[in-house]
Amino acid sequence: MWLSLLLLPLLLPGPPPALGMEDASFPHLGESSQPPPRACPPRCSCPRADTVDCAGLDLRVFPDHITRAAQHLSLQNNQLQELPYNELSRLSSLRTLNLHNNLISSEGLPDEAFESLTQLQHIYVAHNKLSVAPQFLPRSLRVADLAANEVTEIFPLTFGEKPALRSVYLHNNQLNNTGLPPDAFHGSQAVVTLSLSSNRLSYVPPSLPSSLERLHLQNNLISKVPRGALSRQTHLRELYLQHNQLTDSGLHAATFSKLHCLEYLDLSHNQLAAVPAGLPHTLAVLHLGRNRIRRVEAARLRGLRGLRYLLLQHNQLGAAGLPAGALRPLRGLHTLHLYGNGLDRVPQALPRRLRALVLPHNRVTTLGARDLAATPSLAELNLAYNRLASARVHRRAFRRLRALRSLDLAGNQLTLLPSGLPASLRTLRLQRNQLRALEPEPLAGLDQLQELCLAHNRLRVGDIGPGTWHELQALQVLDLSHNELSFVPPDLPEALEELHLRGNRISHVGPEAFLSTPRLRALFLRANRLHVTSIAPEAFLGLPHLRVVDTTGNPEPVLVQLPPTAPRRPRAEGP
Repeated sequence: MWLSLLLLPLLLPGPPPALGMEDASFPHLGESSQPPPRACPPRCSCPRADTVDCAGLDLRVFPDHITRAAQHLSLQNNQLQELPYNELSRLSSLRTLNLHNNLISSEGLPDEAFESLTQLQHIYVAHNKLSVAPQFLPRSLRVADLAANEVTEIFPLTFGEKPALRSVYLHNNQLNNTGLPPDAFHGSQAVVTLSLSSNRLSYVPPSLPSSLERLHLQNNLISKVPRGALSRQTHLRELYLQHNQLTDSGLHAATFSKLHCLEYLDLSHNQLAAVPAGLPHTLAVLHLGRNRIRRVEAARLRGLRGLRYLLLQHNQLGAAGLPAGALRPLRGLHTLHLYGNGLDRVPQALPRRLRALVLPHNRVTTLGARDLAATPSLAELNLAYNRLASARVHRRAFRRLRALRSLDLAGNQLTLLPSGLPASLRTLRLQRNQLRALEPEPLAGLDQLQELCLAHNRLRVGDIGPGTWHELQALQVLDLSHNELSFVPPDLPEALEELHLRGNRISHVGPEAFLSTPRLRALFLRANRLHVTSIAPEAFLGLPHLRVVDTTGNPEPVLVQLPPTAPRRPRAEGP
């Protein structure tokens, strides 16, 4: 996701500078001038005059003979335990130093190790054994990565007084609040990314840089945000506080009030019982999943007209926790996740522009004629694993959903296909119901349907009415796995490319089985009742695009002869 945390790779900026005098040699009179050999440590590579790459060489000792002109030094993925000051101090031109994934301890890193590296811009010391951060890092620094160490303490000049510093990565350490001094970022007001996730912080640190745009504090022990802790971070766009111990009392009405640029707020996996007050009007994504929220109040959402994604899965809303109209203020809402909340019906008076409604694993038993009437723009509706029975799904329940492309009704108690399905559907999932029959009428008009899943039902070939597949002219994937089919259903759609028939009772595949499906590419017949002679030799002759035939898990190994024009890559193994 555009919000995930990326570690900056090794940079190789600009053209190489002129070779330094200390590396130059001068030819005698009369000799032709030839470029001198480039000095490079043994086993390392030096693709440019300013670049030394000694990565992944299992080095235990800092390499000798590194040119003073080096600007980019890569020593990651070795077994270095210390950095010798004398060797490091002579590399005063370094801009990038990569020490990622070594065994360097704080004892092996002298306090003055970096004081002569006055041009250093990028330092990567992640995945080492540091117990405290370096006391001094150069003023020129732009990116510092100390993640995945054992750091318990930061010093004022580790990251302080760095006017060019942009990104600091300290995640996966052992920092608590006492190890992070109040002036840790004094004089470093250009920092836009700070990662303190997976540490031992118990509250949001005060005096963070006012320039921050991305702040990662997830996976800590944070139980409160002190008053004013986020009052200066007016440029903050992304705030990650998931997997902490926040309760309602740990937040107050002004906690987020100054974050006028905040677009993404993740408070999931905490202990909140209510939607926080004072949320910024600029929010586009609000993640409140896996809390203890019992009721959503419209007043807490008022003003969030730009909110696009609201994630409330795995809370405790129950039958009364989402009153009608509670989400009406969210006029721009695109996606609503309510997975696993114990809801007994589809929420009423939802935002009219809603495009995705995700409600699986609830207790919805009824779908009335007007339950979805307020959301005509829905493109995705997921009602999987509820308690819907065919008698309680109104024949006009879907009639207003003329933009619906994906409908998931898997894991319910349906015995018949729902009526009145929108002609716009591309994907229909009905697996793990109790379907015993298929008739043409419910599928009529679904000429844009591309994927139909009917697996894990009770269908027999005789229960599939004539013409059932006739109007599914665009169907490419059909899953009839784990039913009670005794042979391949006839007259399948011509556009079909994938046919899943695993786990049925098929014992014979005749020469006419696939005459109606010339575009078939993949056929899955695993775990049926096929024997050596069960498949007619002519069965696949009219399938020039066939690439995969899976017949594993049958009583006997089944040899499959593909058409000569198709690559011979069938899977024809024994049980």
